[in-house]
Amino acid sequence: MIEIDHLTLTRDGLAILDDISLQIPRGGITAIIGPNGAGKSTLLHCLAGLLTPASGQVRVLGRDIHRIAARDRARLLALLTQSPGAMPRLSVRDLVGFGRWPHHRGRPGPEDHAIVAQAIERFDLGAMAARDVETLSGGQKQRAFVAMAYAQTTPWMLLDEPLSALDPKYTRDIMDRLRDLAPPPGRRPVEPATVEETRSVLLVLHDLQSAWRYADWFVCLKDGRVLSHGPRDTTITADLLSELYDTPLRLERAGDTSVILPA
Repeated sequence: MIEIDHLTLTRDGLAILDDISLQIPRGGITAIIGPNGAGKSTLLHCLAGLLTPASGQVRVLGRDIHRIAARDRARLLALLTQSPGAMPRLSVRDLVGFGRWPHHRGRPGPEDHAIVAQAIERFDLGAMAARDVETLSGGQKQRAFVAMAYAQTTPWMLLDEPLSALDPKYTRDIMDRLRDLAPPPGRRPVEPATVEETRSVLLVLHDLQSAWRYADWFVCLKDGRVLSHGPRDTTITADLLSELYDTPLRLERAGDTSVILPA
């Protein structure tokens, strides 16, 4: 579990996150949603221990994130930022291998190589493992970065807008793979035997339809505050979404799911 206790973060005298308190359960997929400027990415960076709040505390599995050494944090949380940056002259295999750094610190062993191979297989990167990362399409590159986070073998994966600029095919592909890694609580993951621990995925999403389809738990941020949080079916309503985004929205049943549409 991640526990957030009266978290406030300020910048130039302004509260970017304002007295946030909530618990994020372990297991499954949690989506952080909200309008631009709500503080979603800032919250994710606070949870990873990369930003120091003005007040409050973040605890991961009962431990204060700022009292955990950086290397140990990297064994608890894998963070994929919104813009990872260019990776010139770096193969896909080497990129995925970066995920093992907190475990071997430059001296990879057989287990590290096996986990990298497993990540490449799981994210269907075998045919491009030797290619330069910068030659990949946007969807392929994003898949490689998510595979790197997976190879870190942490209980928590924190992903900042992993669907940014992806077309529907790659969006569904990545979310299906994350769903396999982090099934709803109570179900076993679709996971190779060499990695036994169920992952918990926490991600920032602007794609509301993907959030609705895949997320088990929601954190709804607006103006640096939590408007609502909890399980999808008891938290996400048309009224909540309309208030969150300052525009009329409705939920309409479509088969075994719902579609979010303008009202």
